[in-house]
Amino acid sequence: MPFFSLPQQSFFLCCPKLLSKFPKTLLFLCPKMSTNPNSHQNYPTPLSPPLPSISKDIELARAMTASSKSSLFELSRSDILYEDEWLIAVNKPQGIYCDSVLASIPRFLSDSTVSDRLSDGNQASPFELHLANRLDRDTSGIMVITKSHKVAAALVKAFTNHMVHKTYVAFCIGSAPKSERITIKSGHGRSKFGAWRVYAAGDVGRKLPGGSIVRDMGTTFEVLSINGEQSYKEPSESVKDEETSVIVEEKAVIDVDAKKDEILVRAFPRSGRTHQIRLHCQYLGIPIRGDVKYEGVYEWKGRRYDAHELHAESLSFQHPVTGFPVMIQAPLPLWASQALQPLTD
Repeated sequence: MPFFSLPQQSFFLCCPKLLSKFPKTLLFLCPKMSTNPNSHQNYPTPLSPPLPSISKDIELARAMTASSKSSLFELSRSDILYEDEWLIAVNKPQGIYCDSVLASIPRFLSDSTVSDRLSDGNQASPFELHLANRLDRDTSGIMVITKSHKVAAALVKAFTNHMVHKTYVAFCIGSAPKSERITIKSGHGRSKFGAWRVYAAGDVGRKLPGGSIVRDMGTTFEVLSINGEQSYKEPSESVKDEETSVIVEEKAVIDVDAKKDEILVRAFPRSGRTHQIRLHCQYLGIPIRGDVKYEGVYEWKGRRYDAHELHAESLSFQHPVTGFPVMIQAPLPLWASQALQPLTD
């Protein structure tokens, strides 16, 4: 039994001069204080798993391949989905960086428009090209490029204020949802290791280790096919039927031994958070095929997948100059068409 003890409060009030008067054998009673102001901060706990260890090397290899492909990339005329005096929309291929797509745009702009701009005295750069939206490296689909600073500011503001309606198509592997339509709401933010994670809806607004806060994140999913069955709908035909609502407050319970289905879903992001659809698919137990960062299968039925299968299918918004409604739709990629093949045979 110790022959000497100090009150608990003394551990936090001790100073070097006072400690020097005690024998060295008693110094263990005063633990070292942390100088990190965040060491005792009560941060919210992420509810989605950390990045799988396998993802680091695979993602690095994919990034190197994409850099090589992007350096040689040239957009084709068939990739142009929409163009007017102020905007141009293109169908970005999988595995190409957005900046490489932007760099390939000038040669597609009409010669007459270029001539008009040059005659106005703008000799250095006839267009002020900007990306209105960005897609992940391996996400294919619609990218919108504006042709002036003013139009860029207006359209980026529309994206930021969620005035642009978007749909995506994803090929997922997991236990098929019991509902045809699911809306999931959660928090979104970076964990202390810098990875994007799902947080509880109740944690929205709370501070995270890096100084940012948990933001709200909502996505509606519509099941288009399960193992090649059910019916595909065009984006404009989608209606709100019976819907399951998921409010995230705790970690998901996923049966890893359950039967794995091939599921084609359409996603309607209600917010514009980084990796939103990929994170929500992971949480629902239907990660996107090839998405190793968020537990998607790397190999499936004897084939290895070198990218995740997510496609920006459609965009609709009010034109920033004319005010008219604009609806842009990209053709489905091969993996989506093949998933729907049994429905059209």
